[in-house]
Amino acid sequence: MQTHNAKRVEITIEAVMEARLTEALERAGVTGFTILPVMGGSGSSGRWSREGQVSRAAGMVAVVCIIRPDRLDALLDAAFSLLERYIGVVCVTDCEVLRANRF
Repeated sequence: MQTHNAKRVEITIEAVMEARLTEALERAGVTGFTILPVMGGSGSSGRWSREGQVSRAAGMVAVVCIIRPDRLDALLDAAFSLLERYIGVVCVTDCEVLRANRF
């Protein structure tokens, strides 16, 4: 079966920023994404968990996009315009998809 090169972009951001991020991605031409709850983790501020914390940091989401490589720069520009002022992490990995016309 033939596969096609793509980029998988995962953006972890405060849940309160979800709508602003997805609107920025759509303006940049991103036509699809998946939003997942982040249950907890550890970072420069230490360990945290969604359960038992009242702070904004406990409400994080991961926005996952799979896009054609030629769309990556526009997506990263849109994401960075928000992330430079807020908590967030962006990961980009190479991946392969079966139906290139979907991305």
